[in-house]
Amino acid sequence: MASKNKDRLSQEDIKARLMFLIGAVLSFVFLIVTLGITYALIFVTQPIGGQAPNDAAFIDLLKTLAIFLTGSLGGVLASNGLKDKTKSEYEKTMERRLSGSDTP
Repeated sequence: MASKNKDRLSQEDIKARLMFLIGAVLSFVFLIVTLGITYALIFVTQPIGGQAPNDAAFIDLLKTLAIFLTGSLGGVLASNGLKDKTKSEYEKTMERRLSGSDTP
């Protein structure tokens, strides 16, 4: 019987797939919101005197959602590699020296 360990994904692979999925979903929602704002501004007929109150509230809601999604998407994608950095040889040597396990 084959071992299940070789079929398992590593932690880095799982994290990469999760980041891709989160980025894709947020980007898709951001695209839909952008298309909604564009449609509401261009193709919806407005009264002569100004904008309808419910259309103004809808556009404000979409603007708030777009700002939130922009920040979320930027934060998720920017933090992708921040915690996964490996220590350099210099940092490892300094830790050994500070801990007292590295004797000259």
